Amino acid sequence: MDNDVYGHVNNVTYYSYFDTVANHFLIREGGLDIHTSPVIALVVESMCSYHAPVAYPDELVAGLRVDKLSTRSVTYGTAIFTTTGKAAVAQGHFVHVFVDRESRKATPIPDPIRAALATLVVD
Repeated sequence: MDNDVYGHVNNVTYYSYFDTVANHFLIREGGLDIHTSPVIALVVESMCSYHAPVAYPDELVAGLRVDKLSTRSVTYGTAIFTTTGKAAVAQGHFVHVFVDRESRKATPIPDPIRAALATLVVD
């Protein structure tokens, strides 16, 4: 996932960054156990706009906010920055729908996760 043949981080890698920052937050702040929780989150939509190229070994920082918090889903706002710049090199959004692990049917967001997500809501 380092530089591609064009000498920069490939566009698809940013989606991995977005997924990682959101899941890290859900695990750390919301108590999600990705291996055993009866409720899990699936990505159903994603988008990314690219503003500037980055290349390994640039150091990156991910930003995460909640743009919309519904009963069964959350829309995240995401951005990637370099440690030396103030403007995002990429920004986007993606949507998690919470589902029952076994049936894959949409289910309400568990209370501890909802409480953690609420701390990131942007008005």
